[in-house]
Amino acid sequence: MSNADVDDGASKGVPAPDGPSGLIDTDYVIGQDNVSGSKFGVDVDLHGKVFTVSGLIILAFVIVTLAFQNEVGPLFEGTREWLTNNLAWVFIGGANILVVVAVALIFTPLAKVRLGGADAVPDFTYGGWFAMLFAAGMGIGLMYYGVSEPLGHFSSSMAGTTMDGGVRTDWAPLGAAAGDQDAAISLGMAATIFHWGIHPWAVYGMVALALALFSFNKGLPLTVRSIFYPILGERVWGWPGHVIDIVAVFATLFGLATSLGIGATQATVGLNFLYGVPNTDTTMVFLIIGITIIALGSVTLGVDKGVQRLSQLNMGLAGLLLLFVIVVGPTLAIATGFFQYLGDYATKVFALSNPVGREDENFSQGWTAFYWAWWISWSPFVGMFIARVSRGRTVREFLIAVLVIPTLISVLWMTALGGTAIDQVVNQGLDSVANAGTDTQLFEMLGNLPLGLITSSLAIFLVVVFFVTSSDSGSLVIDAITAGGKVDSPKPQRMFWAIIEGAIAIALLLGGGLTALQAMALSAGLPLMLVLLVACYATIRGLMDEPRAV
Repeated sequence: MSNADVDDGASKGVPAPDGPSGLIDTDYVIGQDNVSGSKFGVDVDLHGKVFTVSGLIILAFVIVTLAFQNEVGPLFEGTREWLTNNLAWVFIGGANILVVVAVALIFTPLAKVRLGGADAVPDFTYGGWFAMLFAAGMGIGLMYYGVSEPLGHFSSSMAGTTMDGGVRTDWAPLGAAAGDQDAAISLGMAATIFHWGIHPWAVYGMVALALALFSFNKGLPLTVRSIFYPILGERVWGWPGHVIDIVAVFATLFGLATSLGIGATQATVGLNFLYGVPNTDTTMVFLIIGITIIALGSVTLGVDKGVQRLSQLNMGLAGLLLLFVIVVGPTLAIATGFFQYLGDYATKVFALSNPVGREDENFSQGWTAFYWAWWISWSPFVGMFIARVSRGRTVREFLIAVLVIPTLISVLWMTALGGTAIDQVVNQGLDSVANAGTDTQLFEMLGNLPLGLITSSLAIFLVVVFFVTSSDSGSLVIDAITAGGKVDSPKPQRMFWAIIEGAIAIALLLGGGLTALQAMALSAGLPLMLVLLVACYATIRGLMDEPRAV
């Protein structure tokens, strides 16, 4: 590739490498297949085939789901059950491979490669970088499951195993811990950390590494198809590449819709719990519409002014809530539990990640398989976003940060919130937390602490802000994919995708609730898992051609 081509690509939103790098020699110019111009006063600059196919299918899906709500509900439920019952091993085994590759890369000479060229410097400080990593990757899920998952796994482990006709019917992880309170707590926390630790961040990290490498070092568009250049060559700019990008768009949209639907559900329940706002579908729909309008304002500001500032606000408020729970909750138990539960996770992670021959099929299929599909469906969105904010980092620095920092924060979060809820049930006899619904358990736990109304209101606000950051970050990423790799496309395109995300969340909630959200995350995650496994090979090949720091 000539310097002119590199400069042309940079002018379209992908910066040229700083210093030596393994640029790929291709005549393709970023955006060359785009349709650009102004229609009815609206500027557009989009990849005609990817945008059109993705947009039409998504719009058709929303219309059909809203028009036939009663009919599609059973279809979504059947889809979820079939995928988890028959293909859970694909999700679990595939995630294991991504973990092994990510960890192994840290200890190889390839880890000395710098993303963005040998002389590149980071675009963001560590504080801003970490805030955006964490807010984009976990956000709403931590609010929704921070209390309910540790408490749920503890309760099911305490109850022990149950059988019906030789089939185990309980939801406890591994062999449960019937009647053994300490063992049940350890098992419940280890299972929770398993779902929020190294595995999901390895998925995100490998996608982000591949995208950053092939865009910032190789000079290719910032789209998923670019990862496959070592395998497909110039064919990556044709229909094989179009299909890859379209799959990434679908997975990202449905993964985001799952999170947005969960966030809207919890925020509605919280408003009902605290202020008596009706807990109805109508409330959720209006909440999604309102938050989407806020996201539209943020998405027009871009990464620096919009997403980064909201992410830092998220981290600050989440940190305040976490600190409050640690101080007024069982402080000593949280402090000691953090290290104990990390140890429990380390001893049980291999059993929990076993993809075949499991006795705890309800847990591995209903919990782990869904989580892995959810993380995988989020990976183009989170991976591309992490790639955009990680230019200038070495591969080793990048992977260690992405794998370790968010994992430790997640462990502390689950230990503090989940551990406090378990302490309220076990040591204080406050059964209201255990008896509450999944959506309400966070607010019940906070209500049992001082300043419950204030902290619960803060929790609702956090859910809303996490909702906004997920929506606007996702809109920026989907827009980049459907704009042929450009990251500076017209604002109306970003706004279009923010509106579509809200519409899908509404359609799925009305067409089947949480079951529909889970079904679409699983459906979108399956083909993408196969894509990611192939991408690991392409990434290693790409790293081998790069100059390495001394």
